[in-house]
Amino acid sequence: MINKPLLFKFTFLLAVIVVSYLVFSKPSYPQNIPGMDKVGHVGSFFGLTLLAYFAFRPRWYLVFIATACYGALIEVVQSYLPYRSADYHDFIADMCGVVLFYLLLFLSRLCYKTWNRSSR
Repeated sequence: MINKPLLFKFTFLLAVIVVSYLVFSKPSYPQNIPGMDKVGHVGSFFGLTLLAYFAFRPRWYLVFIATACYGALIEVVQSYLPYRSADYHDFIADMCGVVLFYLLLFLSRLCYKTWNRSSR
């Protein structure tokens, strides 16, 4: 039988490695749509937060602190890479991904409670 928390922990670790590779490697793709990289930041940090939630079930503020540190670290490292640039808008997009996950989690729990009350 598959140990789900262990699977989520492995997937989380893999996601951190992939995201780190993508943000530190030299981009080999054209940026045809302005701001599209911000969508990638929101999506990446939404996914990392989702995986962290299911892997560790941490308190929301611990995830927020950890992802804020990771997002800030990414921008600091990118400021030293000649083929990348640091942008505080990227950090804001990262945090929007985290907030979006917790907002959707809250709303899904609220809907679940509402539906359970109405079915009685």
